[in-house]
Amino acid sequence: MNEPGTLTHEHPTGPASASSMPAPSTRDPRLPRLREVTAFREYMATGWAAPDRTPPVEPGAAAASAAHRARLSASLPGRTVVVEAGRAPVRANDTNYDFRPDSDFFWLTGCSAEDAVVVLTPSGSAHDATLFVPAPAYPGDPDFFSDAAHGELWVGSAPDASDWAAALDLEVQPLERLGDLVRPSDDVLRFGTANSEHAALRGIRRSTELGRVLSELRMIKDDWEIGELRRAVDATVEGFRSVIREIPNAIEWGGERWLQGTFDRYARTFGNGPGYSTIVGSAEHAPTLHWVRCDGPVKRDELLLLDMGVESRTFYTADVTRTFPASGTFSTAQREVHDLVERSHRAGLAAVGPGRPWSDFHTASMEVIANGLADWGLLPVSVDEALSPEGQHHRRYLVCGVGHHLGLDVHDCAHSSYEAYQQAEMAPGMVLTVEPGLYFHAFDTTLPPELRGIGVRLEDDILVTAAGSEVLSAALPIDAAGIETWMREQ
Repeated sequence: MNEPGTLTHEHPTGPASASSMPAPSTRDPRLPRLREVTAFREYMATGWAAPDRTPPVEPGAAAASAAHRARLSASLPGRTVVVEAGRAPVRANDTNYDFRPDSDFFWLTGCSAEDAVVVLTPSGSAHDATLFVPAPAYPGDPDFFSDAAHGELWVGSAPDASDWAAALDLEVQPLERLGDLVRPSDDVLRFGTANSEHAALRGIRRSTELGRVLSELRMIKDDWEIGELRRAVDATVEGFRSVIREIPNAIEWGGERWLQGTFDRYARTFGNGPGYSTIVGSAEHAPTLHWVRCDGPVKRDELLLLDMGVESRTFYTADVTRTFPASGTFSTAQREVHDLVERSHRAGLAAVGPGRPWSDFHTASMEVIANGLADWGLLPVSVDEALSPEGQHHRRYLVCGVGHHLGLDVHDCAHSSYEAYQQAEMAPGMVLTVEPGLYFHAFDTTLPPELRGIGVRLEDDILVTAAGSEVLSAALPIDAAGIETWMREQ
């Protein structure tokens, strides 16, 4: 990885970034600072044609974002709204993680520009929207070749405000003009990724009210969003196929990390990347809810839990889990656990529908789990006592929830009020997951030896419709026999 002429480069709206190399007190004349060499600057200003600077805007994103802004405008009449895209977080010293825009910002704009800001200002009974984007450095500007953050020679073709305006059908201005439109005021509502600081926004506190309103609006997906989620789910199913084909290599030499890398490569090729850290848990790792280390072997005779989701290039993500026998065939104990989780999963799926309380699928899934555990003699109390708010003994083996909203975030709409989320009724246009499981840890001495180290989760993505629901991830089987057959087909 190269470094920009050994310079410490200054971010135009924030503090100086870490340096690639130490700055000298006395510079070696054989290593001049290129931007200080007049002849070089003049030469670098000439001889460049304009590259294609078309912004990466997916079809339908601009129109969908305009509709989203109209919904927000109707919810907050007379209020100025500011939402930030954020910046790529630092990975180490002067290297960053890949940039991914704030979900609320993208929902309102369809724009993926780092450090951008959208402002909605009251205009009559509605709002005018203005997007502010950082100005790229083109030939003739020394930053073209010396600024690793914004120089086009470093980052590739870089759209400017006019390019973004044409692609998004939206008023777009250079970021330096943000202060011309926004002044600190109690009437300004600010939200977005809290990892950037623009001088024009200092003194404007982040608004929990705005975060709540945005999350609650995003609960109901429009047709374009549902289409994007379908694409993400379909790509995820294909990603599962790619992973299953690699199980023999993972058993032989690659381990969990080989399968994680297989899916992540697929997600990066056919989408933006994985929508969250891919979980690959073999054997005693399968019961660990967020096993993202993926640093163990894949054991031939044990279960393999795969929790994976492709994030589309519009940043909508799938979230699907299946549990496979690495050998291709469930053992008796593995199948019994899987069958119980399947019954719980089917009960949860059946409880999803418009007008039903959000808690219905949770309750339905948990009742099946509690009764199954009682049949196996694993509950220290009766089923009724376990299911009571004062009991919950069955949750020892299922401490997580069994579903959540899904969309631009894998755990979507998280800033909603409790009343609008867990205490609300399901409605057409909601997309959610149902994901019961049983997690029998290898070191849990309440379990008989044959169950220790078994972890099973089934997770599907479901669209609530006017007539009921649709399982978007139905292409993957959920029954043990179907899973064995599907594995053989791959």
